[in-house]
Amino acid sequence: MSDVILLLLADTILVIHVLFVAFVVIGLFAIYLGYWLNWRWVYNRTFRIIHLCAIGYVVVQAWLGVVCPLTTWEMALRAEAGTATYAGSFIQHWLHRALYFTFPAWVFMVVYTLFGGLVLASWWLVRPNKRVYQ
Repeated sequence: MSDVILLLLADTILVIHVLFVAFVVIGLFAIYLGYWLNWRWVYNRTFRIIHLCAIGYVVVQAWLGVVCPLTTWEMALRAEAGTATYAGSFIQHWLHRALYFTFPAWVFMVVYTLFGGLVLASWWLVRPNKRVYQ
């Protein structure tokens, strides 16, 4: 596979990773804001289950010390293309700065766990509808 295609795939994975993070973070804010603004969609059970599972997956990874498969896949593609990790295209450079930070692993475990607790608390504070489809 050509280096250009490998880097394009790596950038695509990075974009998907950023969208996943945005879904988890913005989703929680939307749930609480939607409660105050009476947005009906934040009560959608399917959305809420997917949202809870997404942060649950992150929390479990953090507790087990597992690197996200998206990160592993992206790094492998960049290595296969012969480029240094996170030094390359515009998309890669800016999205990486927004997504990755340099802190000890335990800091992320605590942050993810606390955030996961907020998502879990939203199930009691902003109860999803019992019906799956609305």
